Amino acid sequence: MPRFQPHPARRPVLIAGASSGIGASTAELLGAAGYPVALGARRVEKCQEAAEKIIAAGGEAIAVPLDVTDTASVTDAVAKAQAALGPLEVVISGAGDLAVGRAHEMSSSAWASQIDIHLVGAHRLYRAVVPDMITRRRGDFVFIGSDVAIRPRPWSSAYVAAKTGIEGLVATAQMELEGTGVRASVIRPGQTLTGMGMNLDQADTEGMLNDWIKFGLARHGNFMTPDNVAQAISSVIAMPPGAHIRVLEVEAEGKLTKLEEETK
Repeated sequence: MPRFQPHPARRPVLIAGASSGIGASTAELLGAAGYPVALGARRVEKCQEAAEKIIAAGGEAIAVPLDVTDTASVTDAVAKAQAALGPLEVVISGAGDLAVGRAHEMSSSAWASQIDIHLVGAHRLYRAVVPDMITRRRGDFVFIGSDVAIRPRPWSSAYVAAKTGIEGLVATAQMELEGTGVRASVIRPGQTLTGMGMNLDQADTEGMLNDWIKFGLARHGNFMTPDNVAQAISSVIAMPPGAHIRVLEVEAEGKLTKLEEETK
């Protein structure tokens, strides 16, 4: 008898934060690859639009309202997804927003809200789905982290603290899940062009970027697309049983300077 149950041909997926950016791109990619996909976010109308595109292309998808800061919403979204698609084999925790400011200038409530959505919200989702995965002895839970956990940036202390917390949660979960057949992984993207942060105050943005430059954190202005990160997620969950991509860091490729081009 095999140690782990093999992944079934049908692997239903729930994506938190699927209304735009990395989540929406991942839903489209996985839907096209044959995964039944439940798209969850507070902006459920955006998820519905994305689900309809997946269905029109021949895939299987539904939209579910999901607010990871609300335990009842998480429980309800998981129930709706499983009623429509079957037991969840893959869950991707990528819901979030961005509030910036120097740590000594941010209110404690604004700071705590970042921890709630990025870290506690991820745990709410993890707690809602992983016990059943353990019972079935298979499943993938993918956390969307950030390279700020290992390369912190000024003006982002709450976000950095939340994403650093994700790293600790995943490292602990991986030990706790050993031998269960369930895999917890973290994707660590670098700067990615999404809607997150696009509504920031211009003065704050300028101050933040100037401080990043001061510490060598804006070496180039290249951003990845959400599709790049979606490809990384796809690679993680496609690993066969018995193998595990535990941490995957994905960064934008920097362009050579004019001098580097000339001397290449």
